Amino acid sequence: MCQPVIELTGLTKKYGDFTAVNDLNLRINKKDIFGLLGPNGAGKSTTILMMLGLTEPTAGSVKVCGINSTTHPIDVKRIVGYLPEDVGFYDDMTGIENLVYTAQLNGIRKKEAKKKAGLLLERVGLANEGKKKAGKYSRGMRQRLGLADVLIKEPEVIILDEPTSGIDPSGVREFMDLIHQLSSEEGLTVLFSSHHLDQVQQVCNRVGLFCKGKLLADIELTEQQKREHGLDDIYNRYFEGGKDHE
Repeated sequence: MCQPVIELTGLTKKYGDFTAVNDLNLRINKKDIFGLLGPNGAGKSTTILMMLGLTEPTAGSVKVCGINSTTHPIDVKRIVGYLPEDVGFYDDMTGIENLVYTAQLNGIRKKEAKKKAGLLLERVGLANEGKKKAGKYSRGMRQRLGLADVLIKEPEVIILDEPTSGIDPSGVREFMDLIHQLSSEEGLTVLFSSHHLDQVQQVCNRVGLFCKGKLLADIELTEQQKREHGLDDIYNRYFEGGKDHE
């Protein structure tokens, strides 16, 4: 995998007189779990859509493994897995049927797709739920199924946009542990977008503080910093009220 895996240069997005993202420069390296942290409306999702090539920037560029997202969005789609806040599934199909369908869309033969789907359901803790219709899944189960859906095409990068929204606390812990395992065991590069300080602090090794379309700080978190200082003090320097934004 290339270095950097994700590179944003002068990235800007304007809607009329409103600037959603302003001159963003960022490099995310292999095996980083990078937390894009900021309040709702900060421009995090707009940035992600430009990374995916789904929104065209007003200025600047996005490269994923050296590929320009604006000019080659299909090539980027092949190597990036994207999990949005609300995952869409065919609710009248089972969990495993949804995964097989996604796999076949990505050119995987049905027999291999079924095998991969079964292994991934086990990996995300849904081994006993594969024959249940997706419409019967809880919110937490749907997000884990969504993660399996993202992984079935074996991406090099996964982008998670507010993935724990609406999940109960125990489900959040399980999901965060799973992200950490995937990164450490399979070498995945992860972009984790959230407005939850505690979640970003728990799983990320780097954090970008984001507000009003600007990257205010890019912070490397060591284990010692996480234990002794945490991100709380730094977060409070930039956002009045700190945890009130969670």
